[in-house]
Amino acid sequence: MRKISALGALLLTACVTINIYFPAAAAEKAADEIIKDIQSITPQKTEPKPKASLPDWQITAFQWLDNAINVVVSPAQAAEADLNIDSSAIRQLRTRMESRFSSLQPLYAAGYIGIQGDGLLAVRNAASVPLKERNQVNKLVAAENADRQSLYQAIANANGHPEWAAQIKSTFAARWVSNAQPGWWYQSSGSWKQK
Repeated sequence: MRKISALGALLLTACVTINIYFPAAAAEKAADEIIKDIQSITPQKTEPKPKASLPDWQITAFQWLDNAINVVVSPAQAAEADLNIDSSAIRQLRTRMESRFSSLQPLYAAGYIGIQGDGLLAVRNAASVPLKERNQVNKLVAAENADRQSLYQAIANANGHPEWAAQIKSTFAARWVSNAQPGWWYQSSGSWKQK
């Protein structure tokens, strides 16, 4: 009777429901990669930790246990959450943003522009921008914001979840600030702060 109860409990726990959730950690990783590429910052590589080896008898025991469970319960194949950030639309947007960054960088450094709470750029104080440069600064900010919005939607579309665009935008908003260089301005709780 105990064997039947144990087998019944095992079968009940084996029922798997696969829900598709927004992969927040993968989105942060993708955002960091894209932002660093746009800003031409090379990411630091970390050395992988060496894996502890198990004795042969434990490996054999785990393999046997895995095979036994797979006979009773069909395995669910779950890949590590990842976001696709490689499509022709994404590559095109990244290229435009990378080429524009050299024009934006001095504007960040001068404090003319900053990163808003939603991750989009803003002219912080139009009066501080020299009159002859204001039109160009406004055009650069508008073009960058349009490309950022398009990038978020392109990433969502490339992953088959267009409804993720708002979550991707929110993730990028935090990562733009995290990846901001010292001296750049960003908005926090409605007020401007310098990094």
